[in-house]
Amino acid sequence: MSIKTQNLSEISIEVTIGDKPVTISTGLFARQANGSVTVRQGDTMLLAAATASSSPRDGIDYFPLQVEYRERFSAAGRFPGGFFKREGRPSEKEILTARFTDRPIRPLFAKGYRNDVQIVNQLLTADGEFESDVLSVLGASAALTLSELPFFGPIGCVRVGRIDGKFVLNPTHTERAKSDFDMVYAGLRDNPVMIEGGATEIGEKDILAAMRFAHAACVELIDAQLKLRRLAGLPDKVVKEGVDADPKFVAAATEICGPALAEAYLIATKQARREAVGAIETALRAKMSERFPEITKEQFRATFDVIVIQSVRDNVLRRGRRIDGRRFDEVRPLFGAVGILPHVHGSAFFARGETQSLGTVTLGSGSDTQDLDAITGGAVQKAFMVHYNFPPYSVGETGRMTSPGRREIGHGALAERSLEEVMPKDYPYTVRMVSDIQSSNGSTSMASVCVGTLALLDAGVPLRKPVAGISCGLFTAPDKAEMVVDILGDEDHCGDMDFKVAGTRDGITGFQVDFKIHGLPWPLVEKAFEMTRVARLEILEYMATVLPAARPELSPFAPRIQVIKIPQDKIGELIGPGGKNIRRITELTGAKIDIEEDGSVKIFSADKKSLDLAVREVTMITAEAEEGKIYNGVVVGIKPFGCFVEIFPGRDGMVHISELADFRVNVVEDVCKMGDQMWVKCIGVDDRGRIKLSRRAAMAELDAKAKAGAAPQA
Repeated sequence: MSIKTQNLSEISIEVTIGDKPVTISTGLFARQANGSVTVRQGDTMLLAAATASSSPRDGIDYFPLQVEYRERFSAAGRFPGGFFKREGRPSEKEILTARFTDRPIRPLFAKGYRNDVQIVNQLLTADGEFESDVLSVLGASAALTLSELPFFGPIGCVRVGRIDGKFVLNPTHTERAKSDFDMVYAGLRDNPVMIEGGATEIGEKDILAAMRFAHAACVELIDAQLKLRRLAGLPDKVVKEGVDADPKFVAAATEICGPALAEAYLIATKQARREAVGAIETALRAKMSERFPEITKEQFRATFDVIVIQSVRDNVLRRGRRIDGRRFDEVRPLFGAVGILPHVHGSAFFARGETQSLGTVTLGSGSDTQDLDAITGGAVQKAFMVHYNFPPYSVGETGRMTSPGRREIGHGALAERSLEEVMPKDYPYTVRMVSDIQSSNGSTSMASVCVGTLALLDAGVPLRKPVAGISCGLFTAPDKAEMVVDILGDEDHCGDMDFKVAGTRDGITGFQVDFKIHGLPWPLVEKAFEMTRVARLEILEYMATVLPAARPELSPFAPRIQVIKIPQDKIGELIGPGGKNIRRITELTGAKIDIEEDGSVKIFSADKKSLDLAVREVTMITAEAEEGKIYNGVVVGIKPFGCFVEIFPGRDGMVHISELADFRVNVVEDVCKMGDQMWVKCIGVDDRGRIKLSRRAAMAELDAKAKAGAAPQA
């Protein structure tokens, strides 16, 4: 029998980003995909595979792109937890990575492309230092570049940190721990296509400098992908732009209802506007079906969407009019209130126009922190959480109430990143803020930042500074570009950009920018940052009238906490054998106790009495005997030469027979027996930690205090 072998060759190209090489390879894995690559930095390696269906999907009027990112525990040499020992549904980290892999590549596909496209990115190995999220974006771009799909790429993607005032490309987790800035940047050769991240109050000029710093590296990555395609023997790709709808249908629909639709999109309130537009749509459907019997439902929906977008854009660009009549730089009317919910730890309500959010804060102990899998490295626990909910009634619709989707997780993560930067250092509580959207009409994630600030202040969380968020939109034509601040939902749908920025009066703490066009020219980037800065300051000024600072006291329903520092060598004594001591204290007091490795003991309780009792018990176990101090102890051992008296739980000292009384004692049992309470005085602690006690000295001192009228102190 003869064995045949095949020759599989891999083509690779290496680019040095900063001082860290990135390798992109193709030819070995996923050879039946339309395009596939592996991307490696350090020992973190990711596979990206892009596949498309052979024909368009019938009956749809949208681009069916699906981006998946998966991490396998085997990549880090670990077993999954749980009974089944295999991965389940995507983690929050996987969902967020898939989201920002999707966002920069989706607008770069040709208009009107309706083939199913799936990008599957899988983490193959993780070294615990290099993060895989930027490799996911880079891998998706490279896989699409190697394919023949109509993708107007490639794009580059890098992370930027700032350590000691200097920008760093693709920092490791060790470097990120020292950084005051974290940005993921994706760009075409000339313009940015996405930024996302957070910072410790970075200025607009600094973030622009970071973007230009990142852009230079992206150009190198773009060139590398094009070179890899040529090395693979593929010709340079030529992509032609398509159309979203049949021009024949669009022209006819515009003739029939264009002026009426333009006027309908000047109705200020969302519900009235929806009704007017719905009536126009119904009438148009009848006329279009009469004129074009062959038009399908999907073709009509695509046509109507095109003329809606055209109407809103023309109103802004040609007539200088927004939907609700505001100036381009005007924020909608604001409303805020705090303490509106009974029996919670903190609550607030914030409205900006028809966008409304209800925020609720809950304070908990260290045991309430969220454990993170951290396959690729980084933090393993999270003590501050922001969760975002978007129920169907917030847009006046019915729908299924399911577990949080990608959008909800993404919006919550953005608000969390924006608020986390102003949380107090070493705050003893675990904090959860929930934003429930009550009404949606544009930029609910930024409303969540605002309501989060107010709710946290209402809960008594001493934020370093208040944070507000706002979004800026863009409308472009070949000869013109206009920006509008505080965009409505329809302006978001019909516009070219969603430029979200959150921050304090002194700088930016969180940002997320997406484009529907092929990047944003740099002058417009600068203008967007300035417009959002001015609007942010206006909102912060209003929020200060609602609640200017954290409440001085916690809600009566919030748990109380006290932090005690004990020597690290006392941790074992406090826990006790098999947790005996700590279990006794929690059962006795009802308090919750968290012990840190550095000796910090956090005691949580629902009331002061329970807290004080728990503090006393912890102090007694971990206390050291002080020479000259009197204790009320219990006899726990009797020997011919004296007795042992427990003065702290699990800690005793010896009373020599000569120290039992001020007379000669022949037998210890003449003075005490097991279980007796006894006042003793510490008369010394030797170098081995053994405690010497004296009943005789304690009785003499107590007698003197009794004659003086002083009560004994244990």
